[in-house]
Amino acid sequence: MAPSFPAIEGNGSLLLAWQVKNKRVLVVGGGEVAAGRILNVLNADAKVTVVSPRSGLNEEVAYRIDTQQVDYADRKFEASDLDGVDMVLTAVDDPEASTQIYKLCQARRIPANIADVPPECDFYFGSVHRDGPLQIMISTNGNGPKLASIVRKQIAAGLPENIGAAITKVGALRRKLRKIAPAPEEGPKRMQWMSKVCESWSLEDLCELDDPDMEALLGNYKSGKVPKLDELRGVDDPVSVGFDGSFGWW
Repeated sequence: MAPSFPAIEGNGSLLLAWQVKNKRVLVVGGGEVAAGRILNVLNADAKVTVVSPRSGLNEEVAYRIDTQQVDYADRKFEASDLDGVDMVLTAVDDPEASTQIYKLCQARRIPANIADVPPECDFYFGSVHRDGPLQIMISTNGNGPKLASIVRKQIAAGLPENIGAAITKVGALRRKLRKIAPAPEEGPKRMQWMSKVCESWSLEDLCELDDPDMEALLGNYKSGKVPKLDELRGVDDPVSVGFDGSFGWW
């Protein structure tokens, strides 16, 4: 019998959560596409330099520059702009200049994305849904950016409204757990216990978790138990009491 392993599909992209915090990202261009690229990398805490003549800036890019959210050079691209750069994003209406920038990046082994030219991209930007720490990216591998946006909206519409808040609380609980069980050999047990929490608690209860609740929940880690929120707070099923319109209570 042949082994049952996943089939290789090919022609895909390696989807990663690229950590560019404090990395230097060069954006060449100042139009609408550049504005979107700038927002994406600023949201990832990158250090951004924009190179574009001021006459070509749209309102949003000009705002980022004027409020000093990015560094800025009021001119066209120069090869020296690549010095000390970790990533390059171009969004200019000049295919020849864009290709030249891409070739320079290849020579210096700098990952680059040339807007709307898939063959000259080391990576693509997908359509992203963001809710706090939750990020979901849809990629069509350069085939249909608009379709990626449609798919992303459909997926987002099916998500619970409080999913981002729940994930934030889970992250806080996980960090607290690492402090009380930091040993490497505890890794598998930590993962198993956190999985039980995520599977047995509702999103609503996860959102309600406060520090005292977390401390009480973590007190059950050694035993491997995962009590529900009501159990942690000592809340029993409420007794139904009300006035029935007569002189008695029920």
